[in-house]
Amino acid sequence: MSKALQTMEWMAPGGNLNAYIQGTATVPMLTLDEERALGEALYYKEDLDAARRMVMAHLRFVVHIARSYNGYGLPLADLIQEGNVGLMKAVRRFNPEKGVRLVSFAVHWIKAEIHEFILRNWRIVKIATTKAQRKLFFNLRSAKKQLQWLTADEAQAVADDLGVQIKDVMEMEMRLTARDPAFDAPANDDDDSSFQAPVFFLEDKSADPAQLAENDDWEVDNTTRLVDAVKNLDERSRDIIQRRWLNDGKATLHELADKYGVSAERIRQLEKNAMKKVRGIMEA
Repeated sequence: MSKALQTMEWMAPGGNLNAYIQGTATVPMLTLDEERALGEALYYKEDLDAARRMVMAHLRFVVHIARSYNGYGLPLADLIQEGNVGLMKAVRRFNPEKGVRLVSFAVHWIKAEIHEFILRNWRIVKIATTKAQRKLFFNLRSAKKQLQWLTADEAQAVADDLGVQIKDVMEMEMRLTARDPAFDAPANDDDDSSFQAPVFFLEDKSADPAQLAENDDWEVDNTTRLVDAVKNLDERSRDIIQRRWLNDGKATLHELADKYGVSAERIRQLEKNAMKKVRGIMEA
């Protein structure tokens, strides 16, 4: 066991994936007694070496589960990596006193991490925002046994099995057949009609230097006009506008009414007239 647990090149699925998968198969599986002993060492003594051995012995199961998500168009290495995170979480929470094998306990955590990864990284799922739609997404993916489109009878059977409407099944199937185009895929110079990646024709107008300079000039000009307009007000109206609109701490109508010895309605009228005058000066 110790030899198989040594640090090896295959231990990173992001490197040579085939070597990694073959490497996981070389790690001996744990017997029931070995797993229980290691589980107790981790649970009661926080033995990190026991945790490492439990994780290593179950990497092959993560590969097996991750392969079932191959049809989502995401790299298998990334799916395995996320599944490994779930496995480590399961090992950390594993209680050997429950009488359950680690592989049975870890399946939920492995799948949960892979599901979260797919939800974060696949646009098709991002637009399936409701919990019911996400459940339908994963269930429909596993329910489809073939690559062909579902027939009406098959779609109805899936809808009945999952407890949803047939139109929801048909809509989600359309999403499943879609694929995200690469943003910066290389162009094919030999074929003018071939697919052009969005990077070659999408324009970020918000980064146009001329537009940015124009926006800055507009803001400066607008601020200057506002300051000049407020200066043309009488002292009381200027104070009301300043305290009601320009200061960080906005004064209430009643506070200003107490200051000037008038009603709150009168302050509101003065504010309305002052704003009207300011707009007129700025638009002139």
